[in-house]
Order: sequence, then structure tokens, then C-alpha cells
Amino acid sequence: MNHGDLKIFSGTSNPKLSDKVAKCLGVKLGEAQLKKFSDGEIFFRINENVRGTDIFIVQSTCQPANENLMELLIMIDAFKRASAGRITAVIPYYGYARQDRKDSPRTPISARLVADLLESAGVHRVFSLDLHAPQIQGFFSIPVDHLFAAPVLIKDMQSILKNKTEDVVLVSPDAGGVERTRAYAKRLNCSIAIADKRRDAPGHVAEVNIIGHVKGKEAILLDDIVDTAGTITEVSKVLLENGAKKVWACATHGVLSNAAIQKINDSPLERLLLTDTIPLEKKEKDCPKIRVLSVAELLGDAINRIHRADSVSALFV
Repeated sequence: MNHGDLKIFSGTSNPKLSDKVAKCLGVKLGEAQLKKFSDGEIFFRINENVRGTDIFIVQSTCQPANENLMELLIMIDAFKRASAGRITAVIPYYGYARQDRKDSPRTPISARLVADLLESAGVHRVFSLDLHAPQIQGFFSIPVDHLFAAPVLIKDMQSILKNKTEDVVLVSPDAGGVERTRAYAKRLNCSIAIADKRRDAPGHVAEVNIIGHVKGKEAILLDDIVDTAGTITEVSKVLLENGAKKVWACATHGVLSNAAIQKINDSPLERLLLTDTIPLEKKEKDCPKIRVLSVAELLGDAINRIHRADSVSALFV
């Protein structure tokens, strides 16, 4: 089905990533006006004709999550009312993904609510990177493309390790990340271990036990999100206590809230690889251990494939 010419528009959450994506595709970002009224309400106006076009809106719902989400909804509504042919929300970081189930009485499933809001606004398709909970795809009744930053991260990890992976162990910070860790280990041809941790409060790790052999090895912690950095910094200490030669970490989304930067600087972590799904320019300057890799080319390739109705899954074969 022909959805018209491809056009990329950017929200305010991550304009540098949006610009990189547009350059990868050889197009200019769409012309629009996005501002706030004096009372904080968001105003959006499209400054070019989009009737019958294939629209891609690049907008992470990172901090401030509520503001960025509302901005995305308003943009979708504007394109719907301007008769766009198809509207795809490109959400590199999907906020509220950690609230994917009722884990205690009388609590919401906010990830489902976000999906309902996006559909109600009029979006036709969504794609995101490394959803914290893959079942979020099932919260939508429209197509959802779940992409992975693995090609970007693994390429950089290989350049650091220089294919000497026999003395490397990938460590999952919890049981939920084992599948991801196993997939990376298969590509890197190395072993895995698991950190069995117990929390006594959100963002605080009370006890960690390592399952697997890490003595004498270079340990790499692998996660999807680094938020307060409590997990990776505490687990890194335990890995060294268990005989690991050195420890570093990589993750897709660098939320880095509260005192995360200070924790990372004070930790025994040698480096932390992150991607630019969330803007990290200032935090990268404040923490020399952080190295930010761009997913712009990956997103651009996926956008091009969706526009041409080609296979997106072929990106990960």
C-alpha cells in the first residue's frame, strides 16, 4: 500500500537524534512549530502540507515523561486532522514500560494506558527500542515493531574485546534479563552469569549473589535500562569480590536519574556503554566512564523499511 512521501518530524525530547535519523535517510526534518503557552499548555502547528504523506514522529517519552508523552499525543492528533496518509510513532525510549502489570493491589497498568492513549490519538503504527517488557506489544491493536539495539552495542563491544572473548563473562543483573544476556553471549561467543539480587526498596539493592563462574574473567553487566544505577554499581562490587578481573556495563537506555552519575563515578565500573535513545550530552561530560553510541542509523534503516513495506525483522538476522 502506498502511504505517500516519507516525512520525519521531531518532538522536543531528543532533537539531536531526530536530526541524525533524518540525515541517515537523506531528508530534512519536517517544518513545524512546537511551543508552550504561558500556563504550560503545549501548542503544535504543522508548517507544510502533509496530506496523504507517510509521517514518522521521533519522540522518546523520557524525562519529563508526562510532558513528552502529551507532546507526542498532540502531534499525532495534529497529523490526523491534517489528513496524513499514515502516522508512525517512533519511540526510542518507551516511558512507563516498567509499569506493565499489577504487582500489588490497587495499582494501574500504566504501560497499557499509554498504549490506549496513543491509539486513541490516532497513531497507525508504533516502533520502539528494547521495550522493558516485550508483552507491551500485545497492549496495542495496531502494528508494533520491537527493535533491538543489539547490533549497535555488540559492534562496539567487539571492537573493545577484539574477539578475545574466552575470558569474558556477560552478567545479567536479574533473572528477567537472562534471555537478553544469552542472546548477546551467543553473538560474542562467551559465557554468562546471573546476579540474584534482593531489594528492600525501589532502586536499592540489599543483597546480591552471583550464579555462575566469574573468577579471573572480565565481567560485562548487560541491562536494558540504567535508572538510579543502584543495581549495576552494587553488582559490580560483588563481581569483583567474587574474583572478576574488571567490570564494565552496557545498556540501551540511560535514564540516569537522581544521583546515578555520582554512583557511577564512585563505582569500580571501568566504562558504561549507552545509546542515545535518551539525550545524554551533559551526563556524558559529567561522567568520563560513559560512552554514548548512536542508534540513528538503525532507526533510519527501520523507518525506510517500514516506508517501503520491507521486512524490519531482517535487521536482526
